[in-house]
Amino acid sequence: MAAAGRRARAARRRRRPQVSVSAGSGRAGRFRERFGADGAVASPQGPGAEGKSRPPPPRSRDEEVSSEEEAESAAARRRRDEAAAEEELEETPQEKKLRLAKLYLEELRRLEEERADEEEDEGAAGFPGDLVGERLKEDVLEQQGRLRRPAAQDVCPPAPAAIRVLRGHQHSVTCLVVSPDDKFIFSAAKDGSVIKWEVESGKRLCVVPGGKKGVEGQPMGHTAHVLCIAISSDGKYLATGDRDKLILIWEAATCKRLYTFTGHRDAVSGLSFRKGTYQLYSASHDRSVKVWNVEENAYVETLFGHQDIITGMDSLSRECCVTSGGRDGTVRFWKIPEESQLIFYGHQGSIDCIQLINEEHMVSGADDGSVALWGLAKKKPLALVRQSHGTQGSAQDLQQPYWVSAVAALLNSDLVATGSHSGCVKLWKCGEGFQKLEPICDIPLAGFVNSLKFSSAGDFLVAGIGQEHRLGRWWRIKEAKNSICIIPLKCRAVVPGPMADENS
Repeated sequence: MAAAGRRARAARRRRRPQVSVSAGSGRAGRFRERFGADGAVASPQGPGAEGKSRPPPPRSRDEEVSSEEEAESAAARRRRDEAAAEEELEETPQEKKLRLAKLYLEELRRLEEERADEEEDEGAAGFPGDLVGERLKEDVLEQQGRLRRPAAQDVCPPAPAAIRVLRGHQHSVTCLVVSPDDKFIFSAAKDGSVIKWEVESGKRLCVVPGGKKGVEGQPMGHTAHVLCIAISSDGKYLATGDRDKLILIWEAATCKRLYTFTGHRDAVSGLSFRKGTYQLYSASHDRSVKVWNVEENAYVETLFGHQDIITGMDSLSRECCVTSGGRDGTVRFWKIPEESQLIFYGHQGSIDCIQLINEEHMVSGADDGSVALWGLAKKKPLALVRQSHGTQGSAQDLQQPYWVSAVAALLNSDLVATGSHSGCVKLWKCGEGFQKLEPICDIPLAGFVNSLKFSSAGDFLVAGIGQEHRLGRWWRIKEAKNSICIIPLKCRAVVPGPMADENS
């Protein structure tokens, strides 16, 4: 009997350390240690032991496992902390919108305060709150397509000697783009070359020569005519498209080739980055529009609708783009998320170029010599100027209008430019409500004007000149020089603040 009692007591002693370890490990054990079995906070002192510290319990040899227990406890604490952090990061869509709106307002306030500090010496600084309010008002008007800066009234024709001519391409310049900060120009030509220019000095900072088909190894650049070029709104990426159905993506700062996009079945004739994103739209002679994500080096989707080759395209900040459809006689506004399109008719010839003025209005040119202003609310042009660059030919019955080969618009303003091979670039003013196009002046330039772009600030206009039309070789102007022309737009006064177009 006594022996049996001793064995039972020994068995209980052996089990006791195991019970204490299991109770102290894991969340349940820690909970019981901290809060007690009933959930109440455990007192560090026992009853009747006020002011006295409880001595630590004696540790047995079996509790050498406690090092693992401490490691497990530390890991559990880390997991608990991470879970709490994740819970803090979880937010509803409404909370996310509110947080992003606050960040946006803080960024606007910071930018406007910096601008106010810069203008303080001139006495033009205002209260930061007022500046932020004006900026927000601008953004709203811009999204509505009602932001309209009266820039045309401050432009005067430059002296011929003031026009700078940059030479570097061996063949006709087909396309160009100005960097968002107005410091650089990127141009491309029929020889496949791509050149980066510095605006201030006119120097060539980078030249990517055009390769030849059949050359062993991968060429640096294009092996065919480059027809279109685009740059992202932050100036990070440059995209170029050619007759070999290829789209090449470059690092704009270094002209380093990054990616190659394939998928079009004919020449790539139009490229445009969605403003504020790395979403790229491309248009082709295969009559399709494709959507790409440059940051992820990925293809997104393809849209169809045109019945003839697409000759040009443009986009702004909305998830939409606009295209000109050559001889199908249509301008199309593509709503990418809905995979739908608005179709506009008005030109009688092949529509060869198009440019958005704002989110609601655009300008296009055709080989019948006409220039049209469009609004998204009407399927017909708001304004149409026929034979905008005059006619060519001596006999009355052989006279043909000069083709409009390029158009440009100063964003959110009333200033438009058109180019042809008539020997000049024309500047136009958009009338109230975009109901009229009024000529401002002619700027003499010999050759085919294949591309036109305004600087972001509207200080200058850049023209890409070639001896041949960018899309073909119907005839050649031998006296022309394949070049880039920087045309200063001398402002007589400071451009006033934005105004809303009430008739839009």
